[in-house]
Amino acid sequence: MRKYISKFHYLSQDLTQRKHIEQVEIACQAGANWIQYRCLSKNDEALIQEIHEIASICDDWGATLILTNHYHLLHQVDAQGVHIEDMNADFMAIRHAISDEKTLGASANTIEDIQRIYASGVVDYIGCGPFAFTKTKVNDYPILGLSGYHEVVQKMQELEIDIPLIAVGGINLEHTEELLNTGIYGIAVSATVNLAGNPGSMIKDFHKKIY
Repeated sequence: MRKYISKFHYLSQDLTQRKHIEQVEIACQAGANWIQYRCLSKNDEALIQEIHEIASICDDWGATLILTNHYHLLHQVDAQGVHIEDMNADFMAIRHAISDEKTLGASANTIEDIQRIYASGVVDYIGCGPFAFTKTKVNDYPILGLSGYHEVVQKMQELEIDIPLIAVGGINLEHTEELLNTGIYGIAVSATVNLAGNPGSMIKDFHKKIY
């Protein structure tokens, strides 16, 4: 059975001025129902402690909590799934480790990545990017732009690849409508919200564009 996947993914990030817990609380209060906890700066003990607090916030607001990469912690915390950024990961092994009940997302940059991930048969959605230049996730993958998503979506249709595709990487509010018009399923944002003067208001503005 296909799992519920939101059309708007909010990602927390390591910031000096605002902790992940504060970021998530602001996002949930603003209506975000899909929270991806993306912390790359703590050891497992600190991660577990923070995830417990974030999971409690998400539970209060009825939001889905997804962990970035740390699938080995899923059995110790109350999160609904994981997003794996390693495009060449063994998704079958990860699925076996987390069980069928948990949501499994994966990152991609090309149609070849998407084909490989989809062929595993165990991934629930794919985050594809970057759309534009981003400092949030340092990488040297080619920027897709609008034309890139048009091509990817068209290829997916030709190859009968039926999986929610989430655009990610350097997405601003003004890009939202044009991106959705390419045929993608939804978008994921991080710095655009987290570095905004009013993060909660920014999330509400994204919701108006998407829903």
